[in-house]
Amino acid sequence: MSYLPLVFLTVLLLNMIPAFAPPTWMVFSFLGLRFPEHAGFLLAVTGALAATLGRCILAKMSRVIVRRQWLSATSRNSVDSLKAEIEKRPRLTFGLLLFFAFTPLPSNSVFIAYGLTTMRILRIAFPFFLGRFVSYVFWAKSGALLSRKFDLNEGATFGYFSLYFVATQIALIALVYAFTRMDWSALIFERKWRWLKK
Repeated sequence: MSYLPLVFLTVLLLNMIPAFAPPTWMVFSFLGLRFPEHAGFLLAVTGALAATLGRCILAKMSRVIVRRQWLSATSRNSVDSLKAEIEKRPRLTFGLLLFFAFTPLPSNSVFIAYGLTTMRILRIAFPFFLGRFVSYVFWAKSGALLSRKFDLNEGATFGYFSLYFVATQIALIALVYAFTRMDWSALIFERKWRWLKK
């Protein structure tokens, strides 16, 4: 039980970082590999709570800092057009986010973009928590299973910071930028892809 506050704090901080943070599914794989006796539901609940809180703080920061300080009025109006359309489809939004949260894909850009829309953060938090809880159980249990079958060294466990990882993070930053530069009104109402004029 004494390890849980450290896990919570680590996962919370990792999920507050906008980019270039190690993916938290690797944290749970590592914990399963190194401490298979702790790879249970309590660990997954702790991690899912911390990840959800961290991502919600990230979304709030993107709203307060990026939307209010950096986005032009034109960009804010465009994002608001997308917000109005998303609010008409709450079940689809819930289902897509739940599916996304099951995957090991980075979610930082999703929460940054969501924060820019000013929608209620609880709408995105609940499906994210469910998805992360299930995925963390899977990764921790998988790590525990591997630890019983193979003798993995620490270098193999921590070898995440590769060219692939850097490239995906840069691509996600580019996607967030594209999200703020897209003319969402034109896409929704005219079915045309168009960039906002500066």
